[in-house]
Amino acid sequence: MKTAVVILNWNGSGLLRRYLPSVLAGTDAADAAVIVVDNGSTDDSADVLHNDFPQVEVMRFSENFGFAEGYNRAIAMLADRFEYVVLLNSDVAVRPGWVKPLAAFLDANPGYAAVQPKLISDTRRSHFEYAGACGGFIDRNGYPYCRGRIFGVCEEDHGQYDSTADVMWASGAALAVRSRAYLDCGGLDKDFFAHMEEIDLCWRLRLAGWKLAAVPQSVVYHLGGGSLPAENPKKTYLNFRNNLLMLYKNLPDSSRRRTLLRRRLLDTIAWARYMASLDFRNAAAIWRAHRDFAAMRHNYDSMPRPSADLIKDRPDILTQFYIKGKKEYSRLHNSK
Repeated sequence: MKTAVVILNWNGSGLLRRYLPSVLAGTDAADAAVIVVDNGSTDDSADVLHNDFPQVEVMRFSENFGFAEGYNRAIAMLADRFEYVVLLNSDVAVRPGWVKPLAAFLDANPGYAAVQPKLISDTRRSHFEYAGACGGFIDRNGYPYCRGRIFGVCEEDHGQYDSTADVMWASGAALAVRSRAYLDCGGLDKDFFAHMEEIDLCWRLRLAGWKLAAVPQSVVYHLGGGSLPAENPKKTYLNFRNNLLMLYKNLPDSSRRRTLLRRRLLDTIAWARYMASLDFRNAAAIWRAHRDFAAMRHNYDSMPRPSADLIKDRPDILTQFYIKGKKEYSRLHNSK
């Protein structure tokens, strides 16, 4: 067996009860081992795992290291046992046999470091799910979008993206990755703590010469928003701060300053919209994100600078979405 499905849990006993049975039922023991990594939970997760799922291997940490560092520590411990690891959110249900197409693609394509399945909303199973839909990209201003999702608009799935496709990033909700490639590229950035850390990792994998793909022959159902609602100020803070850090880390000197200037202007517009709607908590979150980015960015100055700009030729999805009204991935790229 060369694959491990690794579920990181923090105070998620309710999600374990709801979703772990599906993962166990849909994952053939011959295809992958299912491992739960408990990230310092203080709820009854330990009892639930012991009593309800005694067949599941459990790794326990003494504290909550966050999504990024929790996975880094777990994968470092598992890399000698498993060639591939699947980072699977604790709020994901799966279709039977979902692991096999992911592992088979990596087996057949040694130039690919990571793949993702098709992500469908667990609450609206006719539509793609926000966190990764059918594979992700980044526009020229640093905004992530997906085959099947642009900003907050998730398309109905009627098979329009059922072909395997190269992507720029694969969703951390269900990310199948080569263990050694993951570790060689530094894993998830622990300073991100959570949100956009998988996009940053995928960007680094691409800069290192790897490819990534969406493999829609594998399908999972993601609840999404299980930890923080979309408009939670903490999520706003992490998304804005981490997006800036990601751009700072992964853009070459030739375009980094220009791109960050555009993003600061666009973020100022977002701040003004929150202020105008009297949403002062989210407005303050954007301000804190920029303040902390300014303090944190120099932590990356000793890193080798990338030589390639992977987003300079991408569409401007703000213009396409808000001005031209193109809210589907297929319309966006057919119009380019």
